[in-house]
Amino acid sequence: MRKIVLSLIALLSVVTMNAQNKSIEQRIQELEDRAALKNLVDTFSILADTKEAELQATLFTEDASVKNYMNGKFQQELKGRKQIGDVFGRFLATQETVYHLNGQQTLTLDGDKVTGVCYCQVAMIAIVDGKKMITEQGVRYNDEYQKIDGRWYIKNRIANFMWSETREMANQ
Repeated sequence: MRKIVLSLIALLSVVTMNAQNKSIEQRIQELEDRAALKNLVDTFSILADTKEAELQATLFTEDASVKNYMNGKFQQELKGRKQIGDVFGRFLATQETVYHLNGQQTLTLDGDKVTGVCYCQVAMIAIVDGKKMITEQGVRYNDEYQKIDGRWYIKNRIANFMWSETREMANQ
């Protein structure tokens, strides 16, 4: 309960800083949008963990773009909901277990378009050459979100895999 109260205080402090010329309705809408965008990012991660790439792809706009970077070097760009779902699905199928832990998120709201940065730590377990291997990664997502018909979607995502470590898992 304490964490919830502290989270609400932190969220309200951000909104209060920008509240000088906003109506109560505008401030409530901003709180609702912030909560919906946090839920969007968390749902993305949960669907990756449950390997539901087809549903995960529906969190993106039809014309979305995902650019992946590893240690600052461009790796690939995915364009459109279909390609995003197909590539995510093929990758997730190679993993025995996937586990995301989302951290901080900052948002800049501008009507129905929002930019945001969120941090995530990912652990993935796969069998490689008969060995159970774990890859852990630190990811920073730079996102653009778009509200369409009252619902938020990821419009563009730059996934910057800041660090990665792969090792054999200890016997369990």
